[in-house]
Amino acid sequence: METDEDQRVIPFQLQFDKPVASQIKIAEWNPEKDLLAMVTEDSKILLHRFNWQRLWTISPGRCITSLCWRPDGKAIAVGLEDGTVSLHDVENGKLLRSLKSHTVAVVCLNWEEDGHLIRDDNGNISTYEDRTSRFFPPAPRVPRMPGVVSGDTGFMDDNEDSFRELSNSSHQRFNILCSGDKDGSICFSIFGIFPIGKINIHKFCFPTPLVGTQATYRLLNASIYKVALSKDLCHLIVMCSGELIEDNDASRDRRTAGHGMHGLHSLMLNTSIFWKRKNELHQVAQQASNIEDLTEVIRASLSVMCKQWSDAMHTFHEKFDPLSTLIIDHGLDSSPQEEFLSLLGGARTSPPVHQFLVNSLGEVGAKRVSKVVCGAGKELQLIVLNHLQPAAEIIGFRMGELRGLSRWRARYQGVGLDETLINNATEKAGMLLVQVERFMRVLSSVVQQFSNFFNWLLKCIKLLMSEPSDQLLPYNSELAVIFLKFLYDQDPVRKLLELSEADCDIEIELETMQRVKELVHFGGFLDCEYLRRTLAKEFQQMESSFKEAFLMPFSTISEKILCENLLPLFSLPSSPASTSFPVPTSISYYEDSSHAMSSNQTSQNSFIDYISFQIPEESFPEIANCIGIARGFMNDLISVKKGYSSLEAVLLGVPDGYHCVDLSLYKESQIVLLLNETTSSEGSGDACMMIVQANDLPFVSISRSTSLDYWMLHQLKESVVYLQMENEKVRSIPHSVIAPLAVSTSRGVACVFGARKRALVYILEEDEDEVSDAE
Repeated sequence: METDEDQRVIPFQLQFDKPVASQIKIAEWNPEKDLLAMVTEDSKILLHRFNWQRLWTISPGRCITSLCWRPDGKAIAVGLEDGTVSLHDVENGKLLRSLKSHTVAVVCLNWEEDGHLIRDDNGNISTYEDRTSRFFPPAPRVPRMPGVVSGDTGFMDDNEDSFRELSNSSHQRFNILCSGDKDGSICFSIFGIFPIGKINIHKFCFPTPLVGTQATYRLLNASIYKVALSKDLCHLIVMCSGELIEDNDASRDRRTAGHGMHGLHSLMLNTSIFWKRKNELHQVAQQASNIEDLTEVIRASLSVMCKQWSDAMHTFHEKFDPLSTLIIDHGLDSSPQEEFLSLLGGARTSPPVHQFLVNSLGEVGAKRVSKVVCGAGKELQLIVLNHLQPAAEIIGFRMGELRGLSRWRARYQGVGLDETLINNATEKAGMLLVQVERFMRVLSSVVQQFSNFFNWLLKCIKLLMSEPSDQLLPYNSELAVIFLKFLYDQDPVRKLLELSEADCDIEIELETMQRVKELVHFGGFLDCEYLRRTLAKEFQQMESSFKEAFLMPFSTISEKILCENLLPLFSLPSSPASTSFPVPTSISYYEDSSHAMSSNQTSQNSFIDYISFQIPEESFPEIANCIGIARGFMNDLISVKKGYSSLEAVLLGVPDGYHCVDLSLYKESQIVLLLNETTSSEGSGDACMMIVQANDLPFVSISRSTSLDYWMLHQLKESVVYLQMENEKVRSIPHSVIAPLAVSTSRGVACVFGARKRALVYILEEDEDEVSDAE
């Protein structure tokens, strides 16, 4: 009876089996919530709850090539075919930020946060407080164009705080987003928003693992499969395909070398700079990313202001330009300004002016143009007061904070915070505030003069039409003269706002320039020419100085990311079709029990890496249908230099009649295998999901050769572990399945996709009927 009872218990409880509208090509579980993000073949992103309720669907409009979650599960990073990485809010899928760090398809993403709290030199927990909120109200948002429906611009609605939450990183644990593209470049971004480094694996030289040998190697035509940052941020494992060649003669054309090893390789990059300098990098990224947000607010403000004012001036000229035609038609040799000045001076009204004011423009037309121009002027003033000026003020404060940090050379010079560049950027931020103040004065004066001109014009129209004008607003004749002489056919507001191709210098009298030069001697700034620049030009210079200042940390950190080790895994056919075919791989870092007990071990030794991969049959013809698992690669180089090897590996033979579709490392060093029946035709037949306890397997120590020209798996030919269905935890699946296999370590669930558009969710921690049997 007990035997029958035992047989009735099936591993992994099936939660549900649901149809999907389109085939899924990428799937990732949220690390903190019961949410599954899926990418369809037509590049839509679907977000489902664990109960399969759909929360939202978005379509970026470009091919999606990779996807990963932020460690806290509040945002999702999406890699696109054009090299863009876009960040979306988990609540509604809204676009939070786009980064164009790559020029080609982003094929893999990995987002890892530091698991340890930052501590100061005395061992106390060190928290970085962003002091901006003490002195300023919440940062301004991007202004909206009048008439644009909320949300259409791609920016967040005013009542949503997720955009600000993304940038306000002071309360987040320090985290790094890694993105790899198909041309071998890997980019690093702090909080996913501040670029802090970029490397290309083609540029690395790989020395042989043994001391005393001189040969070095390079990778050609490398394509990245997967990147995985260790939990302490000190190491990055990269899985890539490419041709490994000996770099004996740097001057020869290595592309013609035909004897290279084309295959799948594992690289170990030293990224310990992120761990050693995480406190400094956190503070720099916090300020710099907020400054970039505020710079975007200013850019959008200038753009909206320029458009609004340009539209208003178009309306003005559309109504007033016909006067020039009327003057010419009447055979007069004068300008509209001269005719208006003549009217203002009390002379007889000329026929073209009379016709223009009474018939063409009229009282209604004059009021409408006045309302458009003065209304635009008030809108511009509001944008400056509510968006542009607060943004410029907060930028000035944040640059001041960075300036203070840059003077602490012992700590911040090592991350590239250059005092001279920061000083220059701080000065430019101050200059922009001066320009904003000047712009407001010019705008206020221009709007006042336009208003006065239209008050006079309406009075003239009433008199010409012999109508009472007692109800009209008063006007100033002197202001009207100034308007006609200097503003009627000129536009100082647009000149300040618009970046023209030819640099428009503002004329400054010699006396003012002399005073500015005298002020320079008192200190505080070095630039004497800022009054000659327009507001738009000043913003352009400020933005350029920011890019220069923040490029220094980017370049500094990039140079400190080095490749420490290379491990050739197995050969691949050199045909182009095979390199684009995805090889199922998985990389995870588990707590290493052998080091966990030793308190004097550094944090990077408390974890051990597991790398699992399917081996194509043509790569290993003598033993077909194999899965490889390697562990200890992260600390392998240290071990080799000490004279012993910590690198271990094992080969798993997939059961007869099955082949591996996808695999994933799971918690506690387990590996989940998704297998299809070999005999079944495409889309038909059965499949199964198997969990293997990896740390119980008979791992074999791998000795490193004096040459990298050696596939390590050949050492394991005699010790293959053949998996047996009856000996492992196996769940039969009544569908033929396809990749991807989505496994959630935190939630203990797996989602499997059938070849005929099915989604099956299994609970890996529970077995069917186990609960009822226990009762």
